[in-house]
Amino acid sequence: MKFSIKKEVLLEALNKVSKAISTKNVIPVLAGIKFHLNKKKLTLTASDNDITIETSIPCDNENIILKEEGSIIIQGKYILDIVRKLPDEFINIEVVDDLKILIYTENSEFNLNGISEKEYPSIELIESKNHIELSKTTLKEIVNQTAFATSLDENKAILNGINFNIIGNILECNATDSYRLARKVINLSTTAEENLNIVIPSKNLVEFTRILSEGDEKIEVHIFNNKILFKNQNLLFQSRLINGTYPNTSNLLPKEEQVKLHFNEFYDVVDRVSILTSDKDKNIVTLETNGNKLIMKSSSAEIGRVEEKMNIQKDRDLDIKISFSARYMMDALKSFSTETVELSFVGEIKPIVLKSSEDDTLTQLVLPIRTY
Repeated sequence: MKFSIKKEVLLEALNKVSKAISTKNVIPVLAGIKFHLNKKKLTLTASDNDITIETSIPCDNENIILKEEGSIIIQGKYILDIVRKLPDEFINIEVVDDLKILIYTENSEFNLNGISEKEYPSIELIESKNHIELSKTTLKEIVNQTAFATSLDENKAILNGINFNIIGNILECNATDSYRLARKVINLSTTAEENLNIVIPSKNLVEFTRILSEGDEKIEVHIFNNKILFKNQNLLFQSRLINGTYPNTSNLLPKEEQVKLHFNEFYDVVDRVSILTSDKDKNIVTLETNGNKLIMKSSSAEIGRVEEKMNIQKDRDLDIKISFSARYMMDALKSFSTETVELSFVGEIKPIVLKSSEDDTLTQLVLPIRTY
């Protein structure tokens, strides 16, 4: 294998695939990036068995000058550092004596030990005949508005992921850690041939959206029994799925409504009132209404107490009192892109539901905390 490549093009590709490299992996070869060069393109692949990322660069004599085809595994950490720090516009890479890698420019030369591609595990990145499509913007919205609500508790593995439930042309995405729920519902441009109910690890989806380039092209989503493949132009991202049955979160949404409050600056009020709360006490704040006045307060025996009042719009002449986690409430409020958020209260022990009149695709739910 021998070629010259534009530094910025190679660095962009390396930055993408390197997200799949794990330093903790027990299989040494998976600390490397597979380089495969033929007349058409240079393909880079990295995997940690949980996710696999592949991207390709066409051999167009502008970005890559091909001299000899071949394949090799190069240690991910070192190739990334070398390419990042070399100042030259073009970098030359050559395999000599089968497993020796020569990386050089006019004034620099690095010699690395490579690994034979035969030692790399066989990874299939296949596409299904039937797939759904999402725009980049839509997928990023789904992840930004739901991923924060997934559980970090490894003993609740099924809640570590985002649930994708597809029925016809409706995609319902749910995330919960048992104390809150984030739900995003969108209409797909095509109708799925069969209903699908899968759970994708939240951290993998977050990683994928981070490496997506700018623009709003369509992303193909290919779903299999135990894995999911996302395809965007020359980028392939494959993730395992979490086994198990996701809980029926529809049961969490209250069927009855009691009081609705409309807010413009609720986030700032919760933020200020939570200053004197602590994580060990779940950042508890209390909300109560008195006519058209809202009173928010928190207190800590070690720190002190705070109280703030504001005028509100209320759809019924009923007063409420409820306590909740300020951190969970602020996470939910941040997920809305609209200025006005509507909070619905059923009672002091029923979930608080957050919605926006300008965006009916998103629902957030926060469970109250008993303070007595």
